[in-house]
Amino acid sequence: MAGKGSNTDCMSCSVLNWEQVSRLHEVLTEVVPIHGRGNFPTLKITLKDIVQTVRSRLSEAGIVVHDVRLNGSAAGHVLVKDNGLGCKDLDLIFQVSLPSEAEFQLVRDVVLRSLLNFLPEGVSKLKISPITLKEAYIQKLVKVYTESDRWSLISLSNKHGRNVELKFVDCIRRQFEFSVDSFQIILDSLLFYYDYSETPMSEHFHPTVVGESMYGDFEAAFDHLQNKLIATKNPEEIRGGGLLKYSNLLVRDFRPMDKDGIKTLERYMCSRFFIDFPDILDQQRKLETYLQNHFSREERSKYDYLMILRRVVNESTVCLMGHERRQTLNLISLLALKVLAEQNIIPNATNVTCYYQPAPYVSDVNFSNYYLANAPMPYSQSCPTWLPCN
Repeated sequence: MAGKGSNTDCMSCSVLNWEQVSRLHEVLTEVVPIHGRGNFPTLKITLKDIVQTVRSRLSEAGIVVHDVRLNGSAAGHVLVKDNGLGCKDLDLIFQVSLPSEAEFQLVRDVVLRSLLNFLPEGVSKLKISPITLKEAYIQKLVKVYTESDRWSLISLSNKHGRNVELKFVDCIRRQFEFSVDSFQIILDSLLFYYDYSETPMSEHFHPTVVGESMYGDFEAAFDHLQNKLIATKNPEEIRGGGLLKYSNLLVRDFRPMDKDGIKTLERYMCSRFFIDFPDILDQQRKLETYLQNHFSREERSKYDYLMILRRVVNESTVCLMGHERRQTLNLISLLALKVLAEQNIIPNATNVTCYYQPAPYVSDVNFSNYYLANAPMPYSQSCPTWLPCN
């Protein structure tokens, strides 16, 4: 367990023990491939190297980095190794000042130029522009600039779902969905140690590393992570309500801490999700992206996840008209059946409700075949008449 330290009296902070610091060192020094599109070579980076390079370049460009933090499931993995969440996301937070559009642009250019350092030997760098690097190695770019939120995200592509995400934060209203993903580990002391110490770390000689829980109570959040409990605060503040993450926790055998209040929580989550994603096509895109990002190499969990999500939506959605609710439920069912088809799995018919819509050509006496089309699944705003399959 993370131990208390004299310099971390606030409830949200705690000092990491040696086992956790050692695991943090492994995460920061593990080689992660960044896959290039087309003929661009794969970059082999470590979080330690990319942080040191980007921080140094930002300093040279006049942007002060107040601290650097490890965030998300990687931070949870450092604190509790076998926590059920794994270590897929490699999220780094740089605390910086972003007062204007110019700083956003400068940060983006610095990160792209930093990638040149990781190109393999023999690759000519003279004619490679930031735009070229962006097209080759960036999975996504996000910029948020409002009165209460100023941050940007640059995601480096990994085809196995382990994208390295660099987040540059001036201010942000909400930094977590549930207590178990609220942890941030401040890396500055360890980065200083890498820069200036030649003595290998040991149990009796290593830097003091502090972890913080954005949930507000480190010990409570740590207990939730250890015991696989689901808890959050003000889910209506979370974009999407935390609905997709909540279903993800359920499929990984997490259980609600407050069993009596969970239905109320689920209703809040569903309501916020449909406020943020009212259109059925937006819902489809969001679900497909979530499955791609969070279930890479976990194909067999996708179906269970979608069935759990469908149950929650079915039982806890109170803000939709009947046909809108049926549209969403049908969308989830179609995605689940598509997952089974891709895996060539026939589900147990006693546990599956199947829906079909008769096609005109079915009445043809010569018609006896069926197939799965490879084209993207269209989804109309109109609600068709679905017939139960006996």
